[in-house]
Amino acid sequence: MIQWILILLIVAAVAGLLGFGRLSGAALSGAKLLIGLVLVLFLLAVLGIVAIA
Repeated sequence: MIQWILILLIVAAVAGLLGFGRLSGAALSGAKLLIGLVLVLFLLAVLGIVAIA
């Protein structure tokens, strides 16, 4: 999932530099959504609620 976040951040940066504002915003929104999901899963794993085996 970290790879998807990095890919979306790179796409957002390149699209922003090339002037594609909407594409950049969409990629950045997707990256922020995935970052939030990763943080929630990490906190659940740290608190022991979700057992990752």
